[in-house]
Amino acid sequence: MIVKFTGEGVFMAVVTMKSLLESGVHFGHQVKRWDPRMKKYIFASRNGIHIIDLQKTIAAIRESYEAIRKIASSGKSVLFVGTKKQAQQAIAKEAERCGMYYVNNRWLGGMLTNFTTIKKSLARLKKIEKMEVDGTFASLTKKEVASLQKEKAKLEKNLGGIKEMKELPGAIFIIDTHKEQIAVAEAHRMGIPVVAVVDTNCNPEGIDYPIPGNDDAIRAITLFTSIIANAVIEADNDAGLKIIENLNEDEDGVQTDAVSKNEDEEIVDYSNYQPTETKASDNDADDKDSLVDEDKLYK
Repeated sequence: MIVKFTGEGVFMAVVTMKSLLESGVHFGHQVKRWDPRMKKYIFASRNGIHIIDLQKTIAAIRESYEAIRKIASSGKSVLFVGTKKQAQQAIAKEAERCGMYYVNNRWLGGMLTNFTTIKKSLARLKKIEKMEVDGTFASLTKKEVASLQKEKAKLEKNLGGIKEMKELPGAIFIIDTHKEQIAVAEAHRMGIPVVAVVDTNCNPEGIDYPIPGNDDAIRAITLFTSIIANAVIEADNDAGLKIIENLNEDEDGVQTDAVSKNEDEEIVDYSNYQPTETKASDNDADDKDSLVDEDKLYK
């Protein structure tokens, strides 16, 4: 994701095919671990790995970008969700950059459907923070202070990203719908539009704005998250999003910090394709359901 100055006092977001390839967006999961409902987004399979059709990804990025822009320009918030380790840092960084809310540690059941209770927990967090600075802690025993600090740390870890969220968001952006099934279900129940990155092992049905792509590689996650964050920032910018699909097209004044890889530039026809990385999630095949179970165990 790069930005170009238009010369008219505004900035235009630019996404290039090269940046998608260099970020590994086209890498899917092992063929045996696919969800058949993702078939329409799959270009081919090479060496047991599904390759995602980047033309479909580009179209989805454009649609999602415009949807987020409209929601943000209407004054509504966007909630960024990504609790897997690869996504935690990018989700927090990009959400803070665009002034939105995020959940990057754990999705607590009822975070949307039972928001009234969540607000009580947020009020409790703010109360403890106030007690720290107004001198209340000085009148308490060490044991009581330790207990309050422990409670605060737990609340901050799970709810720190939505501390200032006073109402339900206008949209929710999710990394890995397979892991965040509860978040998707709650958003549907509350009528909140869902923009999500769907990998080849995910179910795209029911997602309002599915973006087919790699949801395991840190660079791919960072790219997708930055695109959505820029959509929020540029909500009132008429320049919008420009996607450069030609790998050989050079734009004056456009630069990217991505590492240039000649082999990636030749993957357009996927002839003699050799995957350059193995997805972390495929290495843990035996634990494929553990993430979902962990969320269901929340009390």
